[in-house]
Amino acid sequence: MSKNSNFVFKFLSVVAWVIFVGLCIEAGALIVNFVYSLFKPEIIAYLYEKLDLSDMYSRSKWAYYGMYSFIMVISVLKAYLFYIVSILVTKLDMSKPFSSFVSKQISLISYFTFSIGISSFIARQTAKNLLHRGYEIDQLDKFWVDSEAFILMAAVVYVIATIFKKGIELQNEQDLTV
Repeated sequence: MSKNSNFVFKFLSVVAWVIFVGLCIEAGALIVNFVYSLFKPEIIAYLYEKLDLSDMYSRSKWAYYGMYSFIMVISVLKAYLFYIVSILVTKLDMSKPFSSFVSKQISLISYFTFSIGISSFIARQTAKNLLHRGYEIDQLDKFWVDSEAFILMAAVVYVIATIFKKGIELQNEQDLTV
């Protein structure tokens, strides 16, 4: 691997870890705010990212718990997805990239990306249902606006994972014949 490629790969590793840390901070803040709002409901209007769900809470606590649960699940899934990506780029051996570890990690990335997409899609449909019931949900859209993109990305990553599995089979076959 050339020196330029090695530098780019190290840079991508650092970027992946920075994104992971940022997503962990976001997920942690959302979880802490939710737990705190269980004990002090009056702070709901002042939650993280100005997520004022006080009207929803006053109308239906179950709607509030449901929507906030979707937000937390999606946030945690995104953080874990980037943890898997960070581990992959940290431990990837470019001299022998077709390994069972890489294949497993890429498959996990595919599964978690699909989970994020499906969770986001269900959350968006639930939010639309609440909108028809008169709830104000405009501020929630930013948490699941990209559900279709995640589902499509999961399909692409799954194809790549399948190619890697086949590459591992061919590499093992070649190692046996030599």
